[in-house]
Amino acid sequence: MTNATQAYSYAGPSTLSEGHLGLSTSGGRTATGFTDHPRFFSGLLTQAAPAAAGLLAVADVALARYHRPQPGFTRDPVVTCGGDRLRFESFSACGGVYSRLDVLGPALDGEVFDRGTTNVDVNNPLREALARVGGRDPLHVGVGPDEVTVTTLDGAVVEKKVPLPARWLRGFAEVQVIAAGFDLRAELSGPQAVRFLRGLPRRASAEVWAVPAGGDLRVSDREVPGGVHLAGVGRLATMMPLLRFVKALRVYGPADGSGAGAVELELPGMRYTLALSPQTWRGFSGEGAVLDDLSGDQVAGDADLVGVLLNFEPTLELGVLAARSGLTPQRVRAALTQLGTAGRVGYDLAEASHFHRELPYDRDHVAALNPRLTSARRLVEQGAVRLTGPDSAEVTTGGGVRAVRLESGSCTCPWWYDHHGSRGPCKHVLAARIAARDLPGGETSPTARDLPVQETSR
Repeated sequence: MTNATQAYSYAGPSTLSEGHLGLSTSGGRTATGFTDHPRFFSGLLTQAAPAAAGLLAVADVALARYHRPQPGFTRDPVVTCGGDRLRFESFSACGGVYSRLDVLGPALDGEVFDRGTTNVDVNNPLREALARVGGRDPLHVGVGPDEVTVTTLDGAVVEKKVPLPARWLRGFAEVQVIAAGFDLRAELSGPQAVRFLRGLPRRASAEVWAVPAGGDLRVSDREVPGGVHLAGVGRLATMMPLLRFVKALRVYGPADGSGAGAVELELPGMRYTLALSPQTWRGFSGEGAVLDDLSGDQVAGDADLVGVLLNFEPTLELGVLAARSGLTPQRVRAALTQLGTAGRVGYDLAEASHFHRELPYDRDHVAALNPRLTSARRLVEQGAVRLTGPDSAEVTTGGGVRAVRLESGSCTCPWWYDHHGSRGPCKHVLAARIAARDLPGGETSPTARDLPVQETSR
């Protein structure tokens, strides 16, 4: 499909001069509506050095292409003001590393003007200045232009356009869904964290598992249940300059130790999180974790209902949203997945909750980014699905008849044999589940048409 394009337009470049960090903003949605150059916050960063180092780390991830490094476009970090915190997010150019710096209330002393989300300009001179911020330097930060800045920079517009590849957009959607399935596996003190990260293999492509061992973590080169998979330890490099500030380290992952993993550093008044895809060559976009939640006909309507209840809250409670919307918690969870694919919610591992933010992607565009779901719906529309039992179905395609198990998600297609569900359900399983939901009382679906359905993306 054709890549989307993101256009940035700043009133001027971000600067750091004489203890004042002015972060220039592009267009974004706020609690009061869309604004060309939102102004969110003005005040002191009480922990200047870790904040500067953390912001630089987020910017470094935005610049990086960890798999097959090569020059390319830079997609500016995103900032969200949730009232009591600032969240800075970025996603690597290769789509395999997600980073976020949460600057929390204790590290902020100033005035909040609005809540919302926008891009921030991080240019080379600013990066150099951030690297020079010392531990005792006072740092005043303004997110968005103040009246003086607007007057001074009148006409000094910074504009740039960058492509947003389909895989990159899908990856942003997948990260929050995958992270919502993680659990805390281990927590280390500051000295333990330094020892653990500095003790990782020096080879950037090394693949290890961080395995809880008493009150510590040991490194294994084999998959271990309960361990956290860290593929390509070189992708943790942006954490190294932060070690002088670290108070604790936490690792998160699924119970079986497979797939993606995440590492979080607790810093004074803030947190820095990295999520790594299952392999260095494999971005988050191929995981298919959102497909089941997106496949129901009612999900789009539920997402619209839940979406109007959001107001850039720093945490979203499932029970509260269920009570306010009148939906079941299960339907709210699916609605949050839909909102995630539209860039409207993220997931905070430390607080085990979603948060509201608005990225510049719409629902229709993201739906087109899921070819397996599109193909599955086409199979249902063409009558290619026949339910053969409470947990079984046959799906007729140009490649033959595929035998599907609905509960386990197994299938006789090549996709299943290659991935065994590790990258989400195949289109045949999705089609069978959609057909099963569409039929009342467990009736059998219509027999597949005689004409085979043309194979498309699995």
